Amino acid sequence: MKLERLIAMIFKLLNNEVLSASMLADEFQVSPRTIYRDIDVICAAGFPVVSYHGINGGYGMMDGYKMDKSLLGSYDVDSLITVLSSLSTVFVDERAQGTIERLQTVGTEQQTPSLAVDFETLRTDPDALRHLRTGITERRTVRFDYINTKNERTTRDIEPVRLHFKYSNWYIFGFCRTRRDYREFRLSRMMNFLLTQETFQPHNEVPIETALANKEWQDQVSDVVFRVSPKALAEAMDHFHQADKQFHEDGSMIMRIPVYQPLEARWLWSFLLSLGSGVEVLEPLELRGILIEQLRNALQLYEEV
Repeated sequence: MKLERLIAMIFKLLNNEVLSASMLADEFQVSPRTIYRDIDVICAAGFPVVSYHGINGGYGMMDGYKMDKSLLGSYDVDSLITVLSSLSTVFVDERAQGTIERLQTVGTEQQTPSLAVDFETLRTDPDALRHLRTGITERRTVRFDYINTKNERTTRDIEPVRLHFKYSNWYIFGFCRTRRDYREFRLSRMMNFLLTQETFQPHNEVPIETALANKEWQDQVSDVVFRVSPKALAEAMDHFHQADKQFHEDGSMIMRIPVYQPLEARWLWSFLLSLGSGVEVLEPLELRGILIEQLRNALQLYEEV
């Protein structure tokens, strides 16, 4: 514990001009006398700690002293700091903050960051992310109501394993006690979240994607082709930026995307319908029929009685 405190103090002194003994004592939950002894140890180890007297006095590192940047090899330190800073604001992760302070001592002098990541603007409750992270690290079960892809509402108890950020959304993967198997849940569909006090022991095997499972998934993927009018280009490209694209002289564009079971992909129907007259599905023909039926059902809601 003392060694960890000494290392943390060194990095704090490197990243701040002056820190008082009382501030350090509050930070590390020790007495000022202990801080004085720690400073002596740090000086004895060869670090140039300077003592400043007066009302705003304290301790700091000698001006111009920096640790060797070769410690991190070829890593882009500034980018690491940016990403870790974004994660630490979402999860309030003290360990990540400690890593940031260590990286800052070997960072560049660049004033304008070359990378910015903002996880806080995503459509996810940050409290749910933090509770799930706690459930993972402390092996505590979580309970929530969930809306599945069939629009069915169920209550689930899971043993959380890991958080995923993919497809612009957060997902939690864990052992579902309701289904007695591993499942993945999208956080935006979770409600009434509760982190319980019940702990669990991890199962012997956590499934990973196998080549056979991947092949079975690929066997059910089909191409969807649609024409996008000039007025809907930006929205379509925001959503399907990796699609095959072919532009035409009139400003329209043909997009081709591979979709898993497109005739059951409600997320795809919703997006295409949201573009209104800005998109026309060309293939498969069965999908055109589904969208026509969806439009007719919607129109019935607005018919005058």
